[in-house]
Amino acid sequence: MNTRKHSNDHKSGQAGPALDRRGFLTAATGLASAALWAKGADGAPARVDPASAAPPPGLTGRPASAAATLAIDGGTPVRSTKLDTNFPGPLYYDDEERRELLEVLDRRAPFRWYGIGPKGGAPDKCNHFEKEFAAHRHTKYCVAVTSGTAALVTAVAALGAGPGDEVILPAWTWYSCYDAIIATGATPVFAEIDDSMNIDPADIERRITPRTKIIMAVHIMGEPADMDSILAIARQHRLKVLEDGAQSLGATYKGRPLGSMGDCGIYSFQLCKTISAGEGGAVVTNDPEVFERAARIHDLGQLRDPHAATLARPARLDMLAGFNFRMSEYTGAVMRAQLRKLDRIVADFRDKGTRVAEGIQDLPGIQFRKLSDSQGGLRSSVYFRTGGKAQRDRFIRALQAENVPATEMEGSVLLPLEPFIEKKQTVEDGWPSFASAQQKAISYGSGCCPRSINIWERYVGVGMDPRYSDQDVADIIAAVRKVYPVVMKS
Repeated sequence: MNTRKHSNDHKSGQAGPALDRRGFLTAATGLASAALWAKGADGAPARVDPASAAPPPGLTGRPASAAATLAIDGGTPVRSTKLDTNFPGPLYYDDEERRELLEVLDRRAPFRWYGIGPKGGAPDKCNHFEKEFAAHRHTKYCVAVTSGTAALVTAVAALGAGPGDEVILPAWTWYSCYDAIIATGATPVFAEIDDSMNIDPADIERRITPRTKIIMAVHIMGEPADMDSILAIARQHRLKVLEDGAQSLGATYKGRPLGSMGDCGIYSFQLCKTISAGEGGAVVTNDPEVFERAARIHDLGQLRDPHAATLARPARLDMLAGFNFRMSEYTGAVMRAQLRKLDRIVADFRDKGTRVAEGIQDLPGIQFRKLSDSQGGLRSSVYFRTGGKAQRDRFIRALQAENVPATEMEGSVLLPLEPFIEKKQTVEDGWPSFASAQQKAISYGSGCCPRSINIWERYVGVGMDPRYSDQDVADIIAAVRKVYPVVMKS
């Protein structure tokens, strides 16, 4: 769900002596920018002539006057080398992951339920990870699975959606959300997003029909959806809420972990997620019935003893048809180590993203992405709005020319515009998702999400790397401050 590139171009560590946040921001906004903020005698911001403003100790950069011409127009770029964002989880790999993996190898027990005999040892990585992850998510239950997509399929089925049911999801999200609904035979119904880039609660209600079963609240690119409004709508209409936290593990909404508020939550541990073992996923819930269904669905319909013990009540389901989505001990081992680092990674993301946002927030008329919780997001990207697609594209090209990463809204897809979705193509004709006249009448394509398209065409994003140095952050701020007044006038 993320198109970040891997690169070692960015610097590691501190750039000179440490600065407090106010000192850092005052310094950073002077680097290659059109103007520098300083503090006046009364404590109010005062403009300083950029040509006479020298970078303070600990940060370097050319005078603003030398960088007035955008690099895209032939000027000197803010950075001499390209700055890229890296995938966060593997940046934090160390001896903890190595030790956990070696224990699996030494035990000769890569399968989560049993080993190979007396020369090996009992597997326990996945069992421990499920308990530890559920506790971190403030939920009672967790089922570890092979991927975020497997988690979505398991969750949609565990919540009881099937042929004849409808699931409302945002028009801007990843393929897996749509695919999981199709896999269960249910029918996807798209709702618009708003300037939070998450599903617009105001548009959910008009999509509800007597066939609606689930609202899928996808927390996109590190920021929570408006859960108060979504949960209120769900309660009013007696609908289930599935939280997709794949792109936002570690974020919170009003102090509560994403994924813990709905009937069920899912996460992904694929390479570009907050913590990662390359692949992997998890389903969490506080509902024992949903947990039993998820545990059975992910493991060929059976309920193994450890899950039965976690359920802590007699099983209420018999054997049923399920899938093989079991997590391996290798994945469980890496994820145990990664989970212990999750809070540190989140703190590092927030530090970088907050400093960038604060460093450009005084730019005239700047409009950031709408936040449902100003304190709870990951801040893994900083997004701001432009006047439209042409201006957005020029802004992106201009920032890239300054050797600073910039993209349109990334990490997801305007699904209704995908040709195979617009045509309702499935594995075979007659798939139950689109078998009835009512289902055939549901219209996809651009007509079902014009506002989402408009939002996608307007936003510029700068991705954060939790290991960016102070100088990297300063360069991002300087590049945006340099480009913004020129491009926004165009």
